[in-house]
Amino acid sequence: MSQLRKHLKFGLPQKWRAFRQRLRLGALGKGVWIEKRVELLRYPKNIFIHSDVVLKEGTKICACNAQAQVKIGERTTIGYHNFIFASAGIEIGDDCLIAPFVYIVDSDHGIKRAELINRQPNQTAAVKIGNGVWIASNVTILKGVNIGEGAVIAANSVLNQNVPPYEIWGGSPAKKIGERE
Repeated sequence: MSQLRKHLKFGLPQKWRAFRQRLRLGALGKGVWIEKRVELLRYPKNIFIHSDVVLKEGTKICACNAQAQVKIGERTTIGYHNFIFASAGIEIGDDCLIAPFVYIVDSDHGIKRAELINRQPNQTAAVKIGNGVWIASNVTILKGVNIGEGAVIAANSVLNQNVPPYEIWGGSPAKKIGERE
């Protein structure tokens, strides 16, 4: 059991929040910790959260349309004030640590000169984060990115390409800066 989970005390507020969300979501596993001001938006039936997940205060998770899905694996911790917005799909594996102020998005806008930006369609590509990944604070993960098992993404990074398993990436745009031993 992690240091964080060892100190969680499930009281009436946490049990009530989980009960309420269980009625709204596609799935909510056992032992999920949901702090106040967590928002599960637009199409909550397309959000699937497995057992023993921790969702810290201020996190917003959005399935932005009827086809988009968000899946969060077992024992994953989502830190304070994160934004996870799916227009295609975002999948986060088991045992991941996502620090505060992380932004994960699987779409962006077209940028053709001949048309106004706000009239151009979104371009989408699913994001997949493998098991045991650590994403440090203030990271932005863009559409189409796959992060391999056990990878680490350094603080303040912008990730726009795939990361192989157990590699450490950082920077803006992010590039390989090391490997886990």
